[in-house]
Amino acid sequence: MKYRKLILIDLDGVLNRYRGDFDSDFIPPPKNGTEEFLKTLYRDYAVKIFTTRSRIQTLKWLAQNKLDSYVDDVTNIKEPAFLYIDDRCIQFKGNYAELIDKIENFAPWFNR
Repeated sequence: MKYRKLILIDLDGVLNRYRGDFDSDFIPPPKNGTEEFLKTLYRDYAVKIFTTRSRIQTLKWLAQNKLDSYVDDVTNIKEPAFLYIDDRCIQFKGNYAELIDKIENFAPWFNR
């Protein structure tokens, strides 16, 4: 079996229609294009969902939305990975002053 680099993907705000209104009992439906996105990634990468939600709740959501065959696992631990995909992150490009500015002006995509 071919080695596949690991990509960790955040659930809320990346794969589903979450818009900042967290409800621990409800995971919003997948965003349009989620299945094709995961299917494409899964061809060449190991895919793990990274979330603070319950692992069992997330696994059920993946199965109910027929996305479970494109995901290797679910975790709440930030594991070493090739790449992280998250709606609440900033890429460090080597310049701290620029990073401070990005932090002070940060807003997730759904609040812009």
